Amino acid sequence: MWMRMMAALAGVSVGLSGMAAMAHADPAYDRCLQTASTNVAMGSCGSDLLKRSEAALGVAWKSAFALTSGQSKRDLLAEQRAWIAFKDASCKFYANGERGREGMVLSFPACRAKVIDDRVQALRLIARDLRPR
Repeated sequence: MWMRMMAALAGVSVGLSGMAAMAHADPAYDRCLQTASTNVAMGSCGSDLLKRSEAALGVAWKSAFALTSGQSKRDLLAEQRAWIAFKDASCKFYANGERGREGMVLSFPACRAKVIDDRVQALRLIARDLRPR
């Protein structure tokens, strides 16, 4: 799993313009940005994007965790705790102000949502593998 987290971190290193432009296939975020004309409005778009990503994460986590037991349950919980620490540290270089408002209101939420969405996909795969056949 550590390799998956490192791969996600490598994906985070995509350039500023590429990260803001790809908005990782969230149509609601793209529509919001098209109508946003201020940094505050763009920041609101990013906040909403992260809320949607976190909601999907909660669903994926509950699904995967419910299918585990014994040592697998303990291992998955430990993995999730490590991933949360990684997530909380991710993408901060965009939000620290050195990349300007664009980094803070566009790149940071897009980057953080990508990190979360990657974990959602990983949890969905875990749940798929654990489901009785």
